[in-house]
Amino acid sequence: MESDLGSIPFNALNAQHLISHRDRRLSEVSGGTVKKELVLLGHVVEIAIKEWGVRLESNPVRMVKKPPENRQRDRRLEAGEEERLLRSTQESKNILFSPIVELALETGMRRGEILGLKWVDVELQTQVAHLPLTKNGSSRKVPLSKRAIQVLENLTETDTGRIFPIHKQALRGLWLRACKRANIENLHFHDLRHDATSRFFEKGLNVMEVAAITGHKDLRMLQRYTHLRAEDLAKKLG
Repeated sequence: MESDLGSIPFNALNAQHLISHRDRRLSEVSGGTVKKELVLLGHVVEIAIKEWGVRLESNPVRMVKKPPENRQRDRRLEAGEEERLLRSTQESKNILFSPIVELALETGMRRGEILGLKWVDVELQTQVAHLPLTKNGSSRKVPLSKRAIQVLENLTETDTGRIFPIHKQALRGLWLRACKRANIENLHFHDLRHDATSRFFEKGLNVMEVAAITGHKDLRMLQRYTHLRAEDLAKKLG
């Protein structure tokens, strides 16, 4: 409603409006995000035509070419980068920054999940963090490693109830400065989730176990983390 489409009467919506909107969004977000938005918008228009009595000859979203999804990143921490990164985070004036990065590496949680975590969501004795609402719309419980528990135990509770009362934009600035100090290039905060997920497989967890930790609903998304060799599979077969 707040975008450039918000001022257009529904029954006047046409493909050219959507093409302009698509191209503008592509300058702001990834192709995958724009594709999802167009699919959602197309569903809304379809419901409006079939059930709400909106007069449109056809669904204009169908006439708009959807952008290709960006190639998925497979960036992992290279030799020596983890040590340099953690050392750099500890040099930050913000005492919560280093624990955030360590927790991301230990749990594979998304940035928003970590920043939204509250003390009431964490059970230190059972080593579980409960995420009431995640990106995919469902809740999940994340098992915490011994190192993750140590990180949390060293923190002090705040009046807000949040474990990490930091805005995502502030975290972005801390991250960019830390990477610059550590002389690390082309590393995004979300890459820590990829690295953590890869480590889960390297520890011997199966796909279902990893999915339970990371919250991946589509198991096909985890295929890029599994690099199974025929030689290793033959050893398992005996």
